[in-house]
Amino acid sequence: MITGSEPIVETQWLAEHLNSPDLVVLDASWHLPPMKRNGRKEFNAEHIPGALFFDIDELSDETSDLPHMLPSTVKFSSRMKEMGVGDGLRIVVYDSVGIYSAARAWWTFRAMGHEDVKVLNGGLKKWKAEGRPLEDGPARSRPRTHFTPRVNAALIAEMEDVKGFIEDGATQIVDARPAPRFDGLEDEPRPGLRLGHMPGAVNIPYTLLINSDGTMKSTDQLRSVFDNADVDLRAPISTTCGSGVTASIVALALAQLGRADASVYDGSWAEWGQDNGLPIVESDA
Repeated sequence: MITGSEPIVETQWLAEHLNSPDLVVLDASWHLPPMKRNGRKEFNAEHIPGALFFDIDELSDETSDLPHMLPSTVKFSSRMKEMGVGDGLRIVVYDSVGIYSAARAWWTFRAMGHEDVKVLNGGLKKWKAEGRPLEDGPARSRPRTHFTPRVNAALIAEMEDVKGFIEDGATQIVDARPAPRFDGLEDEPRPGLRLGHMPGAVNIPYTLLINSDGTMKSTDQLRSVFDNADVDLRAPISTTCGSGVTASIVALALAQLGRADASVYDGSWAEWGQDNGLPIVESDA
């Protein structure tokens, strides 16, 4: 394993181990469409030396009309083989914001059964602030290798699972969207979706978990955030958001607190918010 049981690794550790032959670094930068930013173009302009680009949109289920849903095991293992990411390798994933879309890549690897994966605390933002080396251009090629997918279904929540969470009340649903969207007072970034949230869900905007420099808050601070939202860290938890990206940040924070078993609702509000008759709470405000 990389270091300890925590899901986050520091920039100093990565700098010291950057040239380790069994380590692969992935840039999983992704941005909401309204941002009009291109993660791959930004990667080609600058990235951590030796890093590969993990394209969240391309590494998805192309048969689904929902955004960046988990791909099939066949597709994922094939892409990893081509990239040179495989069994026995240690993975560190980062993004350009700090801790944002890297959490989605972290969850994807774990959902596919690869547990030796960490998120770089503060990401490229912190790496650059510390004056550490960068390189540009396309990713360096790596030898093809074998990736064995072993789906961890316990980490993946689907629509029917969430229906059950609502009906039985045993699993807490934590929604990572900003409060105005959770409360149905602000439009969703994807058109055509209803406004509001799932019955019984609690709102923990992912920004409450991240410091201004893009790093994850301390464990004491994280615990306080969940306590303030009346989330019982001893009970089952599933996370959701707009499309499964920031829900993964909540899952990452929970793993930092020792709850690495939280599931992520892959379809999230992109699926639940459609005009499909699923129950919603329109506004608490």
